[in-house]
Amino acid sequence: MDASSLALSRIGLAGLAVMGQNLALNIAEKGFPISVYNRTASKIDETLGRAISEGQLPLFGHYSPRDFVLSIKPPRSVIILVKAGGPVDQTIAALSEHMSPGDCIIDGGNEWYENTERRIREATDRGILYLGMGVSGGEEGARHGPSLMPGGSFQAYDNIKEVLHKVAAQVDDGPCVTYIGEGGSGNFVKMVHNGIEYGDMQLISEAYDVLKHVGGLSNDELAEIFDEWNRGELESFLIEITADIFKVKDEHGEGELVDKILDKTGMKGTGKWTVQQAAELSVAAPTIAASLDCRYLSGLKEERESASRVLEDAGLKDEVGPVKLNGSDKKRLVDDVRQALYASKICSYAQGMNLLRAKSTEKGWNLNLGELARIWKGGCIIRAVFLDRIKRAYQRNPSLASLVVDPEFASEMVQRQAAWRRIVGLAISAGITTPGMCASLAYFDTYRRARLPANLVQAQRDLFGAHTFERIDRPGSFHSEWTKLARKSKTGLGVLN
Repeated sequence: MDASSLALSRIGLAGLAVMGQNLALNIAEKGFPISVYNRTASKIDETLGRAISEGQLPLFGHYSPRDFVLSIKPPRSVIILVKAGGPVDQTIAALSEHMSPGDCIIDGGNEWYENTERRIREATDRGILYLGMGVSGGEEGARHGPSLMPGGSFQAYDNIKEVLHKVAAQVDDGPCVTYIGEGGSGNFVKMVHNGIEYGDMQLISEAYDVLKHVGGLSNDELAEIFDEWNRGELESFLIEITADIFKVKDEHGEGELVDKILDKTGMKGTGKWTVQQAAELSVAAPTIAASLDCRYLSGLKEERESASRVLEDAGLKDEVGPVKLNGSDKKRLVDDVRQALYASKICSYAQGMNLLRAKSTEKGWNLNLGELARIWKGGCIIRAVFLDRIKRAYQRNPSLASLVVDPEFASEMVQRQAAWRRIVGLAISAGITTPGMCASLAYFDTYRRARLPANLVQAQRDLFGAHTFERIDRPGSFHSEWTKLARKSKTGLGVLN
């Protein structure tokens, strides 16, 4: 529709790349008249064309910031979907010039949470309300129902609550949106969601690697296995699309397309931010960190090819190769991989949830971890049946220290640990890299042990740096003259002779 109508829109959206277009069309399709704007006029025309072809939707295009803002019913709510960083500030500057106190800006991009908190302060000085809203689900989710994570001004959220509740993905216990909390909490939660997504994708790729290169399974067999997994405890969007990937033939040659894709993974930064924040908050997140490291290493394609040749010349034999398996052995391998993948996922989600809790405590956000699991059940990339059980775990115990010690998950971890260890051991012996599964297993084993070798590390720190240590048999801090006492002692001399 053109902008000639005198009726004012319920909401506005600026930034009409595919995500912006799809979210705008979703809003319009739910019955909310929406104004749209983009610096490039052709994008406005394209969106208007889609609104007509997709059902004569109540979407109105505007070609200047002023006309766009003034076309929205006060108090105005404007969603921005542009590239994070400078473009967001530039868009805010262009639009806020025409906005009034009480109006609201909602940034729907993958923004660094501290940038959102700075913008909240700047907007508040002008009397403008501000939300930083994580949007997950990709292009398809934006069009048909994403998971939404708005944080910042509660008044701003309340102003558009009815819109968000209808636009979001719908699951059995409500729309996949909730008010996250104050400040940059919405963006932070979306960042950790993406970090968990990194871990999920890495673990699935490792399961694929073991099944293909140790088990010798074909892509047809892999598609069938992942389809079967998607009917059980691993049911999820990522498992579903992985099954589909194995079925796609190469249009430019024989075989499946997946085998023709360069083994070099890209990234946009949210995984790195997640790992950095985990380090800042002293939260162990080894599975997510391993997934990030693997993306870095995958980018060294030429170096890896060169290293392969050099080490082969040095005498390293490639141990990777299919193991001769009969029908029952193959079935056991597939089942072991399934169990290892599931147990590893529990650890990865536990790490992400612990990071969210630590940040919530630091910032006073009062995040509801069970509610976050609920809104991730639909629309988003990590949506899974598994998340309903995480929701229930935090409902049973909102102060749960870790998913690993929830009674239900703990029982499952114990039941699956034998298979988990078999797969990690098999992969190591075959020269297959499973850093995500290894990191998850190491996390589990470290967390479950009542006593670790950290006593030796503390002794080392005290010896070379006089950092002191605590004892298990008396309170207080202690320091020992380790070197002097060791030289006086003859204990242990000659043990290895």
